[in-house]
Formats: sequence, structure tokens, C-alpha cells
Amino acid sequence: MSILSWVAVAVVFVTVWALIKRYETRLVLIAAGLFLCCISLAPMTGLNAFAKSMTNNSLIMAICGSMGFAFTASYTQCDRSLVYYLATPIRGLGIFLIPICTAITFFVNIAIPSAAGCAAAVGSTLIPVMLRAGIKPAAAAAAVLGGTIGSYLSPGTSHNPYVAKMANIDVMDFIGFHATYSVMCGAILVIGVLIVAFLLGDHKGDKNAQVDQSKLQKNDDFTPSPLKAIVPLVPIVILVCGNLWIPAIKMGVAQAMLIGAICALVIARANPQDFTKQFFSGMGKGYADVMGIIIAAGVFAAGLRATGLIDTAVAALKESNEIARWGGSIGPWLMGVITGSGDAATLAFNETVTPHAESFGMTIKGLGGLAFLCGALGRTMSPLAGVTILVSGIAMVSPIEVIKRTAIPCMIAVVACALLMV
Repeated sequence: MSILSWVAVAVVFVTVWALIKRYETRLVLIAAGLFLCCISLAPMTGLNAFAKSMTNNSLIMAICGSMGFAFTASYTQCDRSLVYYLATPIRGLGIFLIPICTAITFFVNIAIPSAAGCAAAVGSTLIPVMLRAGIKPAAAAAAVLGGTIGSYLSPGTSHNPYVAKMANIDVMDFIGFHATYSVMCGAILVIGVLIVAFLLGDHKGDKNAQVDQSKLQKNDDFTPSPLKAIVPLVPIVILVCGNLWIPAIKMGVAQAMLIGAICALVIARANPQDFTKQFFSGMGKGYADVMGIIIAAGVFAAGLRATGLIDTAVAALKESNEIARWGGSIGPWLMGVITGSGDAATLAFNETVTPHAESFGMTIKGLGGLAFLCGALGRTMSPLAGVTILVSGIAMVSPIEVIKRTAIPCMIAVVACALLMV
């Protein structure tokens, strides 16, 4: 390797250290990328990557549209109605509340793709239900945390349009490709968390268990509505039916999300002015938080390419697809564990390595899907993840106790993905 490549390796380690220390993700990636471009005497490479990523039409439409809809679903309390009607029939099932609550969270996370947003809506209802049924707090929190990988079946999750565009396929086609593996991961967590909780005696109850009322969503003005409960599912139903059975209603993600938002406005009879503000606030949040990381990852990848490190890595990966397979699974998974977020590492990996997947015997959609699923599994067993801290706070238990219940199932799912996805 050249001297520049070795410098790039050192910068990668510094970047990982900065992410572990929880410095601002976008700042870290952009600073590292621009530094590498400058020492490679190609500063415009990083600047051009920044500008190009800012105007990625397919990503902006899908991500911002989905976040706008998510904000309106929360504003109109449609998400809470969905959780209410899913949770009502399951009371009194004892330890079997654990797998059912994990499955419910997984399902709701498809409609509400934000892990923290889903956990707040679901946890506020299901964690108290589990505690009253005699489930220990750590297991109750783990049951909700384990279901927060369901978002990878949502067309609004940033990784789906990102990898789909790279593979030059439709978003729904890409989701159809990895759906089997995503459901497999969900099933492993549903069964795995139950087994671990049983072995730890979490069904024997804790008389002192209680929830932190300050972290629960308030019920002062909440009245469940079956019509509202249907609204979060509207965009998903439109996208699935349009792609599989009814070509006449086939449309893009943004269009489906807008129809869902209009349904929420009409059914909830919300104030149109406040509703519109919420929708566009969500769009702005989507660009700032989600697109911001994608843009930053693009600059970082441009820096790595400018130093020649990517070419060296791809040349090494061509020797064996097993290296790529395990690198694409263990790398994002490990970064998800130690940073609490699988997004930064996954996006950087998919930006730099995944486009070359076919040259070392894999497919772009296979390697891209493998990376983001394993990154999500790493986040699901990280005590630093925001969603872990959220559910631990509701259940008033240490995050370490929670991830004791999710760690083994997550590791099993990572190995299963690495062995099966191609």
C-alpha cells in the first residue's frame, strides 16, 4: 500500500474512535473525508461528493416524504391508536407476552420506521402491560427493543432506497429481496429473547417493578380510533399492492406517504395549518438527520477513494468473497455495538465497498442488505443506542441488563445473515 493508504487507515481508526466517543457523526465523517481529499491534493473530490449527495432525488423523496408522514401520524395520534388496538387483546398471557410484544413492535416499526419513535409509542403501552403481568423490567424493555429492526421492511428507511438505487432496482423489489432475511432476523429475536428471558427467570415477577411515568406518552387527550389505527398502514398497503397486484396504483414512496398524510388529516380532522407545519417539519428533520449522514458518508467515502485505499481493499476482496461476506456483516455489526448506531458505518461501507460487490462474487443488493441488517442488529444489542436508553428509561432498569436479553439472539442473527445472504 502507498503512504497515503496507510494515512487513510490511521484516519479510519481515528474516525471510529471519534464515533465511539459520540462526537457529532456528520462532523466526524465530513472532517475525515475532506482531510483525506486535501492530503491527496484533490480537495474538490470531497466538495463535489458533498454537492452530489445533496441532490440525490430518489433518496430525498423517499426519506423526506416518509419522515413527513411519520410526524403527521404522531401529531394526529394515529400511531398510538395502532399500538392500542394491537396491544388490547394480549393482556394476561404471562411469559408469552414477551414474544408477542416483540412481534408487535416489529410490525409497528414497519409503519413507524424510526426505532426511537416506534419504541416510544409501543413501549409506553406494552412495557406497563408486561410489568403488570409479572415480567421483569429488563425483559419487558428487551421485548420492545428486539422488535425495532422491523423498519428495514419499510420503504421509508434510508438504506432501502440507497441500496436499491445503487443496484439499479426498484425500492419495493429490493425490499422483496431481503424481506425473507429481515423476517428471519425478527423471528430469531422473537424466539431468542423469549428463551433468554425464560432461562433468566424473568417470568417470575418483580413486586417492585414500575415504569418512569415522565417518559410515557401522556394519555390526557388520547382517544383510540380504529380508523386512525389504519392510517399508518395506508402507504405500505398502497406500495405493496401497487407493485404486486394492482399496477394502476403503482407509485413512488413519496407519493404514497403524501396520500397517507392526507388520510391522517381527514380522519383526525386536524387543524390543516398545524398539520402542514408538522409534515414539513418532519421532512426537514429527515433531510437534516438522515440525509445529513448519507451526505457525510459520501464525503468520507470520497476521501478514502482519493487516497487509493478503496482500490487496495477491493483488490484484496477479489481474492475471496468470504472476506467480503464476513467483513460486510461483522464490520457494520461491530460498529453498531460500539457506537450505538449502525447507520454511519453501514452507509460508509455501502458507499465504498458495495458498488464493487460483483467483482468478488456477490451481488450489490446482497452485500448492501447484509451490511444494513447486521448494522441494525449491532445497534439492537448496544447499551449506547438511543432506543436502548429510551426503553431502559421507561422500565427503570440499566441498559446493560436489557442488552443481556438481546445480545445472543442478535449475534445468532448476524451469523445466519452472513451465511445465507448472497
